[in-house]
Amino acid sequence: QVQLVESGGGLVQPGGSLRLSCAASGITFGLYTMGWYRQAPGKQRALVADIASGGQTNYADSVKGRFTISRDNAKNMVYLQLSSLKPEDTAVYYCNAKRHAYLLDFWGQGTQVTVSS
Repeated sequence: QVQLVESGGGLVQPGGSLRLSCAASGITFGLYTMGWYRQAPGKQRALVADIASGGQTNYADSVKGRFTISRDNAKNMVYLQLSSLKPEDTAVYYCNAKRHAYLLDFWGQGTQVTVSS
């Protein structure tokens, strides 16, 4: 079955950095657009960044210049480097795998990121 397993979340001070990882299994990884979404308390889940199978990236305006998404197709991994973190980045971060043409959409369980002094 499909599994997306996130890791790397935690508590970090404002201005700090974290690297989130997502290990995918059960899918032909290279065919999927991989993404990171986040959901803060009381808010809807929203796209943070995604990366297409060809490597094209897309970022939410709020994270441009601070976060970097990357993928390693040989390892079935997608990463999100978070830098210059702000308290408003506090949320549960979810890994997502999409294959739009086939209406395939898979989610991980999420990892908590808390930015606080």
